[in-house]
Amino acid sequence: MHASPHPGSSPARSKAGAVFRVTSGNFLEQFDFFLFGFYATQIAAVFFPASSEFASLMMTFAVFGAGFLMRPLGAVILGAYIDDVGRRKGLIVTLSIMASGTLLIVLVPGYSSIGLWAPLLVLAGRLLQGFSAGAELGGVSVYLAEMATAGRKGFYTSWQSASQQVAIVVAAALGYGLNQLMSPATIADWAWRIPFAVGCMIVPFIFVLRRSLEETEEFARRSQRPSMKQVFATLGENWRVVLAGLLMVAMTTTAFYLITVYAPTFGKTVLNLSTTDALLVTLLVGISNFVWLPIGGHLSDRFGRKPVLVAMTVLAIFTAYPALSFLAQAPSFGHMLQVLLWLSFIYGLYNGAMIPALTEIMPVEVRVAGFSLAYSLATAVFGGFTPAISTWLIHLSGDKSAPGYWMTFAALCALCSTLVLYRGSSSRTPIPA
Repeated sequence: MHASPHPGSSPARSKAGAVFRVTSGNFLEQFDFFLFGFYATQIAAVFFPASSEFASLMMTFAVFGAGFLMRPLGAVILGAYIDDVGRRKGLIVTLSIMASGTLLIVLVPGYSSIGLWAPLLVLAGRLLQGFSAGAELGGVSVYLAEMATAGRKGFYTSWQSASQQVAIVVAAALGYGLNQLMSPATIADWAWRIPFAVGCMIVPFIFVLRRSLEETEEFARRSQRPSMKQVFATLGENWRVVLAGLLMVAMTTTAFYLITVYAPTFGKTVLNLSTTDALLVTLLVGISNFVWLPIGGHLSDRFGRKPVLVAMTVLAIFTAYPALSFLAQAPSFGHMLQVLLWLSFIYGLYNGAMIPALTEIMPVEVRVAGFSLAYSLATAVFGGFTPAISTWLIHLSGDKSAPGYWMTFAALCALCSTLVLYRGSSSRTPIPA
């Protein structure tokens, strides 16, 4: 199913440089997504004024989630494009579209200045970002898988997600610095835009890095490449594989958006912790994720994907709600840190194994489109709406630990999918669904 990876004689330094260049766009994507989640209350007040804080916040998170609805479309269209023209060219296109969406959000005036155009333009920016991100993750993950040395695919692909954690840390540190330098009123009025502007300023640097990428040898060796029509046909024939992949990604995307994007809002508005405490916890969670992801990838290379995937989903099923219940009953900085670091451990090891597994189950000729579609659908159905669903569940039930139910459900979906894909096998390569 797979062509042989790059020769092991390739210098480690050039491999590290390629990993850095290809994951740089992932940094920008997650940097902006995290900022949108963290500054949700400020964005709600500026662009989505409503009769209640709950309604305003729900509209903001709905727009945040709407970007994820564009991901499946971007996955198919841009994913097919990348499978046709190559990894390098395609990833430059995804970066261009993503940067346009980020710039739009930075420059849009508030509702008080331009009325309904304000939320509509913010929505347009989110839709552009979502369309681009639909193929970005798949393109990067497949590039890393195809350049990996033999037996180290899990370790190499884990850096796709690890790069996102660097973005979380940098964004949280920027927010922490703003809180130390400016008053809450100033931040709410205009200073919340500063971190978004910083994201725009690093775009030219990322473009330079992406343009210096070389095409993967595995892709360059291919004599036949599918047309857009053939990609659609192959995806349709393999819908069971895409569905199984979607359910496997459910655990990753729900856990990630719960412990990073939603966590600061949860800490501030639900647990009534200080903004500084919520930011500091999120920064430390980003560091924790960065540590555990490569370890998860390495363990899956060493022992196979299935043991790691099953162990982490079972842990999530039995501990997600109890851990959040413990936090809700005794909210404090220390308890929030303990709980989120535990969930970070589960997420990091699981995702480190899940990314290479997802590249392995997809037909080679539509590897980017298949990976991207499964990942994007999972993000649209599960992860992207995690902040909105968590907010709604807490409002509906009055239970501050209700987001734990959502993560448990996602873990159940992932466990069932893993057991189907690896039925009767403990090997690294799953059985096609």
